[in-house]
Amino acid sequence: MPSSSVSATPASRTAPASRAPWRSLRHRGMRWWSAANFVSNAGTWMQLTVQNLLVLHITGSAAATGLSMSVQAAPALFVSLLGGAAVDRWPRKLTVAVSQALLGAVAFTTALLVALDRIDMTSLLVLAAVTGVIATVDGPACALLGNDLVPVEDVPSAIGVGALVHSAGRLAGSALAGVTVALLGTGAAYAANGLSFLFVAAVVPFLRPVRGAAERPAGEPRAVPERAETSVREGLMYFVRRPRLMALAGITGISSVFGRNYGLTLAVLVTGPLAGGAGSFGTVSTVLAVGGILGAVLGARLRRPSVRTVGLLAAAGGLLQAVAGVSPSLAVLLVLVLPMAVVESVSDTAGTAVLQTDPPAHLRGRVLGVWSSIGTVWSLGGPPLLGLLMQSAGARGALVAGGLLIAASVGAGLLLRRRGGVLPVAALPAADGEVTGRAALGTAA
Repeated sequence: MPSSSVSATPASRTAPASRAPWRSLRHRGMRWWSAANFVSNAGTWMQLTVQNLLVLHITGSAAATGLSMSVQAAPALFVSLLGGAAVDRWPRKLTVAVSQALLGAVAFTTALLVALDRIDMTSLLVLAAVTGVIATVDGPACALLGNDLVPVEDVPSAIGVGALVHSAGRLAGSALAGVTVALLGTGAAYAANGLSFLFVAAVVPFLRPVRGAAERPAGEPRAVPERAETSVREGLMYFVRRPRLMALAGITGISSVFGRNYGLTLAVLVTGPLAGGAGSFGTVSTVLAVGGILGAVLGARLRRPSVRTVGLLAAAGGLLQAVAGVSPSLAVLLVLVLPMAVVESVSDTAGTAVLQTDPPAHLRGRVLGVWSSIGTVWSLGGPPLLGLLMQSAGARGALVAGGLLIAASVGAGLLLRRRGGVLPVAALPAADGEVTGRAALGTAA
C-alpha cells in the first residue's frame, strides 16, 4: 500500500509499545488532519454560537432555537444508515473533500442571506436540514479517514487527540464568535465557518494512509452490492449479530440516559438542594470541562480498549454519580465531579475505539451509521426520561437512582457473560469472498 510522505517513520516502527497519549501525532498525516480539524471545529463553534442568537433575533422565541437544533439533528435519525452505506461505497478521501465543500457552500449561502438581510426562519430551517443530511455522510467519513492515518494500535490516541482538538476548537470558536460579530457582523461568522470547511477539503488530497492502518489498500475500492438497501441491511445485520457491539450500545445507552446529562441534573442539584447560584454551577461546569480534557489524555494512552473496559468505567462513573447525589456541600460535589468527568471521557475514548476498529473495513461506515441513529434516539429521548425521573425523585434521587441503575446493569451484564460464556459470532464474508477477521486488532471484549 503506498504510504508516501506520511508513512510511519522508523522511530514509530521501533517503538510499538508506546503508550504516550500523543503517539498518533508521530505520523505527519495525523498532524495535518488534527490542524485541519482544529480550524474546522473553531469555525463550527463560531457558527453555532451566533446561530442561536440569530434565531432569537428573527423570532424572539427560545422554542424556535430548539426547533432549529432539532431540525439539524433529525437527519441523523432517519438518514444515517444511508450515509454510512455511502461512506463504505465511495472513496474515503473524495467523500470527505466533497462533503466538506458542500458544508462550506451551505455556510457561505447563509452568510450571503444574512448580509443581504434576506434570511428568515424558513430558510434557516431548510439550511439546517441540508447541513444535517450532509453531516450523516461527513461524520463517519471524517472519523474513518482519521483512523486511516495511524496504525490500528494508535487509534485510541487518534481519538483522544481528536477530543482535545474538539475542546480547543470549541473554546477558540466560542471566543472568536463574539469578536467577529462585534467587528464584522453575524454573517462573518458563517463565512469564517465556510472557509474552515474549505481548508479541510484542501488538506485532504495530501493525506496518505500509513502501513498498519486497518483499511483496504488505497485505490482498490471494495465491491459493494448493487442495491443501497442491501448494503444498509448488511451493516445493520452485522451490528445486531455482534454481541460486543450490542453490549456497547446497551452500556452507552443507559449511561447516556441516566448518567451523562450533568448539565441538567447537576444544575438542579446546585441551584436547589445545595442552594448555589449560576456562578456555582459555572464552577461545576468548568471542573467538568477540565475533567473531560484530562480523561481524553488518559484515554489516548489506551492500546487495547475493550467493551469490558467501557463497562467497568461506566459502572465506576455510576457509583461516583450516586455518591455525588448525596453531597452535603458544593465543595464535596466539586471533589466528585472531576473523577466523574475523567471516567466518562476515558470511557468515551475506549468505546469509540472499539466501535471504529471492530467491524471489517468494508462495513465500518454502515456500522457508524447505525451507531449515529441509535445515538440520536438517546439524545432525543434521554432528557425527557431523565426529567420525569427528576420530577418524581428530585435531583438527588435521580442522580442516586440513575448511578446505581448504571452500575447494577453493567454488573449484571458482566455476570451473565461470565456464566454464559462468549457467544459465537459468525464471520461475515467480504464482498470478494475473503472472510474478514478482527483478531489481529486485539480489541476483544
